[in-house]
Amino acid sequence: MDICLLGYGKMGKAIDNLANKHNVNIKYRISSANAEELDRALSEVDVVIEFTRPDLAVANIKKCVEHSVPVVCGTTAWLDQLEEVKDIVTLNKSALIYASNFSLGVNLFFQLNKYLAKMMRNFEQYRPIAKEIHHLQKLDKPSGTALSLVNQLMDINQNYNSWSLADQNKKDEIFIDCLRSEGVVGTHYIKYESPIDNIEIKHEAYSRDGFAEGAILAAKWLQGKQGVFTMEDFLNLKQ
Repeated sequence: MDICLLGYGKMGKAIDNLANKHNVNIKYRISSANAEELDRALSEVDVVIEFTRPDLAVANIKKCVEHSVPVVCGTTAWLDQLEEVKDIVTLNKSALIYASNFSLGVNLFFQLNKYLAKMMRNFEQYRPIAKEIHHLQKLDKPSGTALSLVNQLMDINQNYNSWSLADQNKKDEIFIDCLRSEGVVGTHYIKYESPIDNIEIKHEAYSRDGFAEGAILAAKWLQGKQGVFTMEDFLNLKQ
């Protein structure tokens, strides 16, 4: 399988390092320095793995599927345009899998988060709080993974309908504490605090290899498919 890496930052390089292990060929590595090569790449590869910026993601997906090349998209903070993207993918009979995080461990953590939210929704004395810690170069705040966790929680617990980065005390909001620290790959917490105790679940990534491996495996799985998918589809985790 020939892959084009669209975006060659930390994640692109991590995927590149694992390519041989998974018997895939990274045929193109597209960054801002050689963006003009993308059209040629799209005529020669089987799939694109896209890790760029929120302001570029939708245009990148559109261009790829219009060339009948399926896309694995790990860029976050563009989902307000998801319905438009779904229409574009469907119109072109192509395929997209998107995720805020491609790590197997994180996606299991998502399932744990939903299970715990169902348990806790009837115990109003426990207030949920989210926390995420990332490296200093992380562009979006909060992280896409933190937003996924909080949105899952709000879907299940109707006592909360929004989130905040600033206010810890609004009754119907979930506070997300965002920290940036040198060298941190990605750590996420969901905590339920009461006046007398707290309950906490946590996922900590030691390296980017988990994210990179998940993206490669998702790319292999996406071949030959049509439609828009998530990691729940890939891992068969839908309940």
